[in-house]
Amino acid sequence: MTWAQTLGTGWAAIRSHTLRSALTVLGILIGIAAVILTVGLGLGTQRDVSAQISALGSNLLIVTPGSSTSSDGVRGGSARRRR
Repeated sequence: MTWAQTLGTGWAAIRSHTLRSALTVLGILIGIAAVILTVGLGLGTQRDVSAQISALGSNLLIVTPGSSTSSDGVRGGSARRRR
């Protein structure tokens, strides 16, 4: 079977089953649109979150194991509390 015969058979099947072909094309288009929207929304959200984090600046709270903060907000160097 040649490529021309294969394409002719495929085209004949598409013409004879128009509703099935149209629904298949519609399903493919909806699937592609869903992927494009999902990726676009994900990238947009990621960009917004990154911009918000960058807007916080470099004065971020750093939590290290074994350190604590007293009730007046002074950071202590060990896990025990100062009195």
